[in-house]
Amino acid sequence: MVLPIYVYGNLVLKKIAEDIPKNYPELDILINNMFDTMQHSEGVGLAAPQVGKSIRLFVIDAAPMSEDEPILKDFKKVFINAKILEEKGEEWYYNEGCLSVPNIREDIKRKPQVHIQYYDENFNFYDEWFDGIKARIIQHEYDHLEGILLVDRLSQLRKRILKRKLNDISNGNVDVKYKIIYPNK
Repeated sequence: MVLPIYVYGNLVLKKIAEDIPKNYPELDILINNMFDTMQHSEGVGLAAPQVGKSIRLFVIDAAPMSEDEPILKDFKKVFINAKILEEKGEEWYYNEGCLSVPNIREDIKRKPQVHIQYYDENFNFYDEWFDGIKARIIQHEYDHLEGILLVDRLSQLRKRILKRKLNDISNGNVDVKYKIIYPNK
């Protein structure tokens, strides 16, 4: 089932998400719904706060990016209770978008390597390093668990320049092909 996406201005996007217990009700259904929602919305990652759930869960399916980045063809994962332990390397810019901040793309600076611990959908534990685009997608989705949006990583000047667009998003004056929950509507 395709869920609505919570957009800029919704308070759930600014909260630090809580860990998920193994007996979280209907977790498998939520995960499937998040994959459906992400694919319907043409995203490559989706965090639970983006669908109104302040829990430490995000899903990734980067296959749509595999034409430009073949290494992403089979990069499909579920991350539960993820904790980034370390980010390293020389920061680099990459143009990112976000389903919760529709129609805005910005160059965001991130480190190229990330060390993360997490559980999959079966609560199997992983302790892994990712790099390049994989690391960037993980970092972006992980930010959602920490209450950080793409625009929070911009300079104050750039945020002021985008203020009208951000207000339009919050007020429902944005054209997208997916369902949205607006904070001011």
